[in-house]
Amino acid sequence: MLGGLAAGWGVLGVVAVLTQALVRLGPRAREALTMDLGAVEWIVLVAWVAFMAYAEGWRGFHLRFSPRVVARAATLVNQPPLLHVILAPVYCMAWFHATRRAMIVAWCVLVGILGLISVVSMLPQPWRGIVDGGVVVGLGIGMISILWHATRAMLGTPAPVSPELPPPA
Repeated sequence: MLGGLAAGWGVLGVVAVLTQALVRLGPRAREALTMDLGAVEWIVLVAWVAFMAYAEGWRGFHLRFSPRVVARAATLVNQPPLLHVILAPVYCMAWFHATRRAMIVAWCVLVGILGLISVVSMLPQPWRGIVDGGVVVGLGIGMISILWHATRAMLGTPAPVSPELPPPA
């Protein structure tokens, strides 16, 4: 029972992080849409949202991150260590107890996101809202993707990727 709760905590914790980002970025994106955008800004907005839907939402989340989160959550079902239960969301994001490659990727993505946040926060509107709009779309697709893969896993179809666990000691 503890393992099932840990897996649920891991998946829902990651979804909560994405939800928090959506709630924070959504108003800025909406604000840009209420402005009097010119043709260039509309073209950039549409192209950026389409790009982010594909690159971040489909390729980044649906094909890579989301199935790995669910695969790692599934490893928590059978006798998980207490630390993995407590830190299940960050365990599912491969920030610890993962292959070296997976941890390097996870931490580099985190640092990259933090760097991009600091740069984008300096942009004036409507450009900041345009960027945030694309991010909102990508994160929304990612959140739905995690729930999709988790639902499939609960119905008996395991995630189609490796959980990238470190080799046994």
